Amino acid sequence: MFEFRLPDIGEGVAEGEVVQWFVKEGDTIQEDQPLVSVLTDKANVEIPSPRSGKIVKLHAPVGQKVKVGGLLVTIDAPAGPSASSAASPQAPPASAPATAPVPGAKPGPSPPAPSSSDRVAASPYLRRLAAERGIDLTKVRGSGPGGRVVEADLVGGAPSAAPPSTPSPVAEPRTRPEGAAPPPASSGTGTPLSIPASEIAERVPIRGLRRVIAEHMAEATHRAAHFTYVEEVDVSELVRIRDRMAKHVEKQGTKLSYLPFVVKGVVAGLKAHPRLNATVDDARSELIVRSKYHLGIATAAPDGLIVPVVRDADTKSVARLAREIGDLAERGRAGKLSRDELSGSTFTITSLGLLGGVMATPILNYPEVGILGVHKIQRRPVYRPDGTIGPADLMNLSISLDHRMVDGLEGAQFLAVVKGYLEDPHQLFAEMA
Repeated sequence: MFEFRLPDIGEGVAEGEVVQWFVKEGDTIQEDQPLVSVLTDKANVEIPSPRSGKIVKLHAPVGQKVKVGGLLVTIDAPAGPSASSAASPQAPPASAPATAPVPGAKPGPSPPAPSSSDRVAASPYLRRLAAERGIDLTKVRGSGPGGRVVEADLVGGAPSAAPPSTPSPVAEPRTRPEGAAPPPASSGTGTPLSIPASEIAERVPIRGLRRVIAEHMAEATHRAAHFTYVEEVDVSELVRIRDRMAKHVEKQGTKLSYLPFVVKGVVAGLKAHPRLNATVDDARSELIVRSKYHLGIATAAPDGLIVPVVRDADTKSVARLAREIGDLAERGRAGKLSRDELSGSTFTITSLGLLGGVMATPILNYPEVGILGVHKIQRRPVYRPDGTIGPADLMNLSISLDHRMVDGLEGAQFLAVVKGYLEDPHQLFAEMA
């Protein structure tokens, strides 16, 4: 019998949630055939079978989180290299929510047995909180599902023998930080709702990408102090320029939306106000101002919202940005983005296109300090400086900022720069000359 354990599937990943099994007990599977899809950090990893044989037992049902090194499946496999002599597990590239086969996820020696504190069922956020309070989690009785430690359990918890360790050097922040906010009540904490069965149409488990999104949104609102500022922009000239450029860009097979122009305007605003191109390291009470302009573009995918990243956006033309944004969105919806393409953003833009509405209050992509909402363009009558009334193409921009790090004045000044570039888009091309 071969016991296959969850391999190391990426830097900083401590656990994964089983999203889909491609086999059932009693099935016969071939080596490298898709075995299981595991969700980690907003990306699915499709793990192939390490051996050929018969599936004896699936140890983790769909929706269960498994730690790296945790038992996934037992396979009745012919004699072969033992787990201890196999090659070390490699970290396969991750895909977005819809999975695609990923090579290189061969199993290797099982990771060392976790320490007693690692075996405690608790989120990274709770572990950090316990460390800050000097509480030994091995001496805390969890009241959550399956004995999981929840925040209420830390009140009066047993102090640990040693003080919290000194923080390690600052690591590159990721789109989704290691610390996770307390899960919402619907994910299993708190008192279950009492609703008459006759009034329930369906019970939909909150799992997979939807649970990751819920935890991420809860953490963003739990940690950051949101405030939103809205500005109206006259994009009449931008509409004319975009219409003329589209004819040429679309000959190359690329659709030209307004988003690449917004990206260029945002980069100009971030250069003028670099504190908005930053991420917060709450563990060290530091604002990390970033030297690169990696813009996250919020994108709707079949299983939920994802944020592909346009790297070095300041170095790319409008046409190239259009191609890259279109490619990222298409592959994101198909589930073919790597982990690197879904992480590392320094500022995020979210747009609903034609459904952009009048205004919104976007939630920060924590630990970033700013996110820009782009709304639909509408033609309306406006007063001209000469006192006449005429038509104009108007659009609202709404920016949400972390008020702990950014004052309202600076946020307004940033948006004024973006507005200036979109109202006079010729500046975007003059900068590139």
